[in-house]
Amino acid sequence: MATLILVRHGRSTANTSGLLAGRTPGVALDERGAAQAAALPARLAGIPLAAAVSSPLQRCRETLQPLLDARPDLPFHLEDRINECDYGDWSGRKLSELNDEPLMEVVQAHASAAAFPGGESMRAMQTRAVEAVRDWNARIDAEHGEDAVYAMCSHGDIIKSLVADALGLHLDLFQRIHVDPCSLTVIRYTRLRPFLVRLGDTGDLAALAPREAPDTSGTAEVGGGAGAP
Repeated sequence: MATLILVRHGRSTANTSGLLAGRTPGVALDERGAAQAAALPARLAGIPLAAAVSSPLQRCRETLQPLLDARPDLPFHLEDRINECDYGDWSGRKLSELNDEPLMEVVQAHASAAAFPGGESMRAMQTRAVEAVRDWNARIDAEHGEDAVYAMCSHGDIIKSLVADALGLHLDLFQRIHVDPCSLTVIRYTRLRPFLVRLGDTGDLAALAPREAPDTSGTAEVGGGAGAP
């Protein structure tokens, strides 16, 4: 079956502002995010991609644009089922404020029970994303053969939920997974089981250096965070 390269979008203006963007329109890549996107064609230069699939949101389309410019014949598709989680009334709010909401504890520790007011549940988010990948795997296999590789640009929580599914992890454990902006996560699907080949690969280890004020809270950044400073 197909091999899937999951690309988290580059760093966005919402990431650097500490906002939970969700599906808020007009959220673009910031300067660093644009540079991350510009480097994507070189990072994937040796991979014969069969197709590129994207969340419809601006920051994902901007992330893939340099790759599409470098490969004008690469088939490109939008897929709404890999859209960002619908955070409903939480969308556009400061993450620092949301940390005080009682629901945040559920999001962190019992994600399968978390449903955002005016939005969707995290369980529904994972279900639609997994169904999208299964459908695209079948399509890529049928059109390009079982050894084909394709790219899919989406969002932090979506990618984490897909990794959890591939590893057979309960959704309640998905907050233990982290993917930085413009990182590559690779899942090779087979008839019997998926294999996680890469997780959150950016080629940059700067984020591992000690920080002056390390985060010892143990909480995950909802939406994926801004990556290394």
